[in-house]
Amino acid sequence: MHGNEKILDKEDMATTRLHMVMVPWSAFGHLIPFFQLALQLAKAGIKVSFISTPGNIKRLPNVPSNIATLLDLLVFPLPNLDDEQQLPEGCEATVDIPFEKIQYLKIAYDLLRQPVKQFVIDQKPDWILIDAIPHWMVEIAQEQHIPLINFSVFSASVYSFFMNQTLTRSSPESLMSPPEWFGFSSPLRYPKSLATAMHEGFHGENASGISDADRVHKILQASKAVAFRTCPEYEAEYLNAFEKITGNGSKPVFPIGLLLPEKPQGRQTGEIFRWLDVQKPNSVVFVGFGSECKLSKEQTHEIAYGVELSGLPFLWALRKPHWAFNELDALPCGFQERTRGRGMVCIGWAPQLEILGHSSIGGSLCHAGWGSIIETLQFGHSLVVLPFVIDQPLNARLLVDKGLGVEIERSEDGSFSRDDIAKALRLAMVSAEGEKLRIQTREAAQVFGNRDLHDSYFNRFVEYLKENGAAN
Repeated sequence: MHGNEKILDKEDMATTRLHMVMVPWSAFGHLIPFFQLALQLAKAGIKVSFISTPGNIKRLPNVPSNIATLLDLLVFPLPNLDDEQQLPEGCEATVDIPFEKIQYLKIAYDLLRQPVKQFVIDQKPDWILIDAIPHWMVEIAQEQHIPLINFSVFSASVYSFFMNQTLTRSSPESLMSPPEWFGFSSPLRYPKSLATAMHEGFHGENASGISDADRVHKILQASKAVAFRTCPEYEAEYLNAFEKITGNGSKPVFPIGLLLPEKPQGRQTGEIFRWLDVQKPNSVVFVGFGSECKLSKEQTHEIAYGVELSGLPFLWALRKPHWAFNELDALPCGFQERTRGRGMVCIGWAPQLEILGHSSIGGSLCHAGWGSIIETLQFGHSLVVLPFVIDQPLNARLLVDKGLGVEIERSEDGSFSRDDIAKALRLAMVSAEGEKLRIQTREAAQVFGNRDLHDSYFNRFVEYLKENGAAN
């Protein structure tokens, strides 16, 4: 027998018959957590059919061979729109298009309804698991008598900030303070500069004919249970609040752990790691704003000047911006010459998890997306955050409130300066007044990096799936 194989007992055999269909939204902030969940479910012996489009499936990591028979990555072509101006061919995820075209991606995505419905009819799975966008799965699940689970890629604090079945946020101003349904003191609120865009993006009409708020409410109402990529050690009060507002305890709410990817094995090679190997322990700031965060030229250059001004060693993973003619144009004139030796810029993809796991890294400058927070805190690094969209501003507020991060100061119009970036970086990484923060983030790694803890939450979720699927 090979190392990965095991003899299945009766209970295992029953689990292998459990079949879950997953339909994530076409954004990598959704696809990657769904993929990580799919891997874990397959490892637990559950058969998973993961549905997405060709261009998205191609960009996912490979499925490990020992679970390949249990995890199917199913390619469903994205239907074309009549007007190619709205959604150019080959654009299948939010990362491929400017923000204003996302509404057209939703139109094309909603056209997957019929082929997905046929697949569900043919397969008769035990569960369907979706996030906040494919509202049409509600009717499919109900017609076929298959229970639905809403898996949130956002934290419980963010979801509970918006989700109340009876009370809605009527204006941008209402997002500038915590909701009355929390019933406890909370730091969560949007700054004025971001509240209008967030309110409009969530509640406003778009070309798809249904607002994001209506999609989410419909899915939430129809779901048999809700699963969060989180743990009570970080946000118990928000999990409790969410349970209260979505059914007063009648709808199970599962923290399923942080779905930590496997730690990279062996020594890393290549130019990045050769450079990191000669830096002092905990001295380097990792700078990374992910693929979805489309920074303007002014913003990118201001960040660069701030990093330069901080005087700290840095490693910047920078995706070539759409406005840059070439790689050199992405950064201020002379930046790389002035910081040579002290810093390194990788344009394009970089192995973020392996970088964050290197002993030379001591902190991270990022947008405060939930995935980035999890990746950084599992290694106990300090966080300096500059939030821009969706959940990021709320994540940043909670991090700062818990003493686990520094948020870069902004003007009322949302702009930020190089001086404020440098100041926040030095506070988090080297200054005496940041020592408490550094101690607390190291302690946070005992929760965020605790695989046994997260496995225990995940196993509870698997037990629930076994006992409550369509067959039961």
